[in-house]
Order: sequence, then C-alpha cells, then structure tokens
Amino acid sequence: MSYFDDLETRSADAREADQLARLRAIMQGAEKVQTLADLRHLPVLRKSELSAWQAENPPFGGIPTQNITRMFQSPGPIYEPGGSTPDWWRFSRFLNAAGIGAGDVVQNTFSYHFTPAGAMFESAALAVGAKVFAAGPGQTEAQVQAASALGVTTYAGTPDYLQAILAKADEMGVDLSRITKAAVSGGPLFPTVREAYAARGITCLQCYGTADVGHISYETVAGAPMIVDEGVIVEIVTPGTGDPVADGDVGEVVVTALNLDYPLIRFATGDLSAVVPGLSDCGRTNMRLAGWKGRADQATKVKGMFVRPEQVANLVARHPEVQRARIEVRHDGSGDTMVVKLETDGADADAYAASVSDVLKLRGTIEIVAPGALPRDGVVIADLREVG
Repeated sequence: MSYFDDLETRSADAREADQLARLRAIMQGAEKVQTLADLRHLPVLRKSELSAWQAENPPFGGIPTQNITRMFQSPGPIYEPGGSTPDWWRFSRFLNAAGIGAGDVVQNTFSYHFTPAGAMFESAALAVGAKVFAAGPGQTEAQVQAASALGVTTYAGTPDYLQAILAKADEMGVDLSRITKAAVSGGPLFPTVREAYAARGITCLQCYGTADVGHISYETVAGAPMIVDEGVIVEIVTPGTGDPVADGDVGEVVVTALNLDYPLIRFATGDLSAVVPGLSDCGRTNMRLAGWKGRADQATKVKGMFVRPEQVANLVARHPEVQRARIEVRHDGSGDTMVVKLETDGADADAYAASVSDVLKLRGTIEIVAPGALPRDGVVIADLREVG
C-alpha cells in the first residue's frame, strides 16, 4: 500500500490535535473552540448566505484571502478563488490512492471554463508527477484521436463521459487499451458503469469535492466508503441546523476547510451523507463517508407556501421535549395535505399545532411518534405527492 504521506495513517488523537491547532490559527485562537466538538456552537454558512455576502462585498464576501491567483464562477453566482501553490485544492491525495503518478498521462476532461474542476485535477495530476492533456469536455472524436496519439493512460472526468469516448474509439477502430485508470467525480458512478470499465481493464475510483472547499473525500477501494481528506473537518448535521447526527445517520455534509488562503468555517455543501463507523481496510485512519445520499435542500411548496428545513429546525427548537420532526406532504385529490410527525414523549398536540401554524404559516395534522421511530435518512420534508 502506497500512502500519500504519514497523515493518512496517524492516530485519531494526533489528527484532532493538528486540526484543532490549524483551526485556531485560522480563527485567530477563537475562545469558543477549545475542541473540535465546539464547532457545533458556530453558525453554519450556507451557499445562499455566501452569495449574498459576495453581492454586498465582492468578490469573496469579505472572507480574508491571501495568495489568490485565479478566480472562478459557479452557478448562483458564487465566486471561488484559487491559488497557484502545488495541489491547492488537495486532490492529489485521491490520485495517489488511484495509483496515478509519474509515467501516467492524464486526459483531463473536466471543464476549464468558469468553474475550477479542470484546474483542480490538473494541479493534482502535476503534483503526483503525471503529465496532463488539458482536454476539457466535448469533441469526443478529437478526444479519441488525442488519447491515442498522446499515449493517455488515465481518464479524469465525470463518471459517464469515458463511456462515450470508449464507444467512439470502438466505432473509429482506435485502440485505447493503454487507459487503465479512471479518476471520476461530479456525478453518480453507477455500479454497471464501473463494471463496464473493469471489463476493459480500467480501474475506476471516485472522489467528492466542491468548488468552494476543494477535495472532501475519496475512494481507495472500489465501492468502499470514502475516506475524508486530511485538509478538512467534516461534520454530518441535521438538515436546516448545525446539530451533528449520530454516526450512521444520514445528514447534511458540513465542511470546514483548513486553508489559510481561503478559510471557510462550517460550510454547508447541501449534500447528504453519513459517517461509516470503523476503519478502512486500506489502513487509512480518517473518518469514512457513505457517499452521496441526496440533497439536503428539501424546500417544498405546500398550498403555495414554501416549507424549508430551517423552519422544521425552528419548530423542534420551540419544544425541548421534541427530539426530531418530519413533515410529509401529500395530495388528497382536491388539495395539499401536511402531516407533521414529532418524536416526543410529550402529548400537547394543541401547543404543537399552534407552533406549526406560527412557524410554517400553514396548518397540518400532528402525529406524535415514539422517540426513535422516525427514519434516520436525513429527510425532514418528504414530498409524497404523485406527479403526473
């Protein structure tokens, strides 16, 4: 097993001490953070807030930055900085785990236009000693010709686009058997797609990251839980709140980037995942994630009014005896109906109904369930209306 560095196999205590020191340096020794567990007391930063900050204080919302040499724009719009130091976004740890290094030629089909994905993977590939063909997406026939002429050994891009390249190569009668590795992200990697690549002798691993915080987690073994990157602190919280959930429960991925050039504290990605207890068979010791489990932004329009996870969190906060809530929306043929399920030992349905009306501005049926009865799947607003 070839590790990127000793950080990947350090003890949990050593990792926490190092991350806490780096976090306090970023926050200039904030007194509220004496341990990593204290992060839960700090506010969560959502994309909508970051976009508003940037509109008021362009380009990066007043967040202190340094050593910034590149700028990008993602839908929103949200503007992201980039630095020119080697592997600024930290994806080289993933490429190393995928066996990519000196001697490899990486065909980077991630976009180099507006968003930073192309730059992310290029900087990582260069950092592990590989050569890069800056392909970008599209022009599939030209991709085939270049892969053959340049001796490409590795594909980098979305999970499915390599299929299109290989199919076009077959159609053209071009041999691309030198491609034996694929590093993918930016979309779902379905088992059938991975199996199709394996049948061609291509090992395909995936990672997870965002334009805002860079690399978050990565596979070291196909289909195994993803290992969290050493440059971030990851929390899994109940959607609409900053409250951590128990290991194994699905919640929203919140990331603190330990990056002095562009520190983001408790950034809500909007993605759902879960912590997988235990250690990886590969020997790496960091936290493991279960992969993508959906979106945390479950805002749903009911009777013409939006209901958002933050409102559900406010509802729960009004009643200390309520452990969690789940709203189920249906249509009875004449209009929307809303059932508010509350996990509690309490029985004051009238008070709960009044809070629902006050917080959600809607009326709903209150259903009290026993603590532990609601599924731990990250869903706080379930839209069960049939479409069509």
